[in-house]
Amino acid sequence: MWCAGGTVRREEPTVRRPAVTAALAAASLALTAACAGGPASSGGDTGGQTAPGSAEPTADAPASPTADAPRTEPEPPPAEGAVEVGGTVATGLESPWGLAPLPGGDLLVSSRDQGTISRVDADSGEVSEVGTVPGVEPGGEGGLLGITLGTGDAQDYLYAYFTSASDNRVVRMAYDAADPGAELGAPDIVVRGIPRAQIHNGGRIAFGPDGMLHIGTGDANQRGAAQDPDSLAGKILRVQPDGSAPEEGNLAEGSRVLSLGHRNVQGLAFDGAGRLWASEFGQNTWDEVNLIEPGGNYGWPEVEGRAGADGFVDPVAQWRPEEASPSGLAWAQGSLWLASLRGERLWRIPLDRTELVADPQAFVAGEYGRLRTVVADSGDELWLMTSNTDGRGTPEGEDDRILKLTVQ
Repeated sequence: MWCAGGTVRREEPTVRRPAVTAALAAASLALTAACAGGPASSGGDTGGQTAPGSAEPTADAPASPTADAPRTEPEPPPAEGAVEVGGTVATGLESPWGLAPLPGGDLLVSSRDQGTISRVDADSGEVSEVGTVPGVEPGGEGGLLGITLGTGDAQDYLYAYFTSASDNRVVRMAYDAADPGAELGAPDIVVRGIPRAQIHNGGRIAFGPDGMLHIGTGDANQRGAAQDPDSLAGKILRVQPDGSAPEEGNLAEGSRVLSLGHRNVQGLAFDGAGRLWASEFGQNTWDEVNLIEPGGNYGWPEVEGRAGADGFVDPVAQWRPEEASPSGLAWAQGSLWLASLRGERLWRIPLDRTELVADPQAFVAGEYGRLRTVVADSGDELWLMTSNTDGRGTPEGEDDRILKLTVQ
């Protein structure tokens, strides 16, 4: 049984929806223990229909794609955590998708449908546009999606994943993060040719501790493409900052593919030891959180969720679609934190290295609507961004917004 009701404390009440009580949530989760992505009819990120089955989480200990990086194993977190909603950082955002913290404390936010990137002042919450990404063609689940600042020699660039008229691609643009008045430079293409569609465009990007850019893609509604090592659809890609394949550590020499067999990856996070974790939409049965290993095959479309099948990697945790439909993923305080769209809740997944310490625990269930992105700040703080203006939510009040959380 999954834990559904966590301890939540608030300094500034910003609740606009009736909260799900711990007792009701626990009773509900006792009946449905895990989740998947979009229904077969739409294939989208609304979640799917309930299907029977058990939900016993599993965990293996595969090699990390950053095994050569310095590793520090954190102490295991407590079985139960807590979330304090400190207040609202920004409001009035339109179709927000990607969120990138800046060194001085401000934030950059991408608008999926407008194709713009805006800067949020951390103190005042003022939102100002810093530029439009040329070539964005929004439609369905596509548009301007994930963003991240470069690292190392690429630290003066902002990277963005977006849907163009012909494909999904990643570009980088010069950006002076230290200057609040800076504007975006012209884009240079880093990766192109990722298949696009109305659904399953993936879109999350993140630099790892190895200095490589990691890119989560979707199967673009081409189920077989996820198993094709020559296709960039249904994969997690790992590339150098300029988009070229690294010398080693991927599926094969010269390949940009780190792992395959994914349906729609929208969350990437590195834990305290440098291991890569990913959240993924299933179809009608199970959504997943996976520990990513180089060359690993995560089963789609042959299997969904835990299968115990030879040649496929089972998820560490899984949920029914009505409880999750996962998007953003972050690491803080010894746990993964998962933002859920259809599930409208933030999941805490406590880990001892690669194994669950306890059942995942849900917070803010139903209080803020669809949750698209969660990003770690420092120590025990997270930013959590809603997604109610994406065409599938029900905007209310000051939607969409960014919340600041303290977690343990």
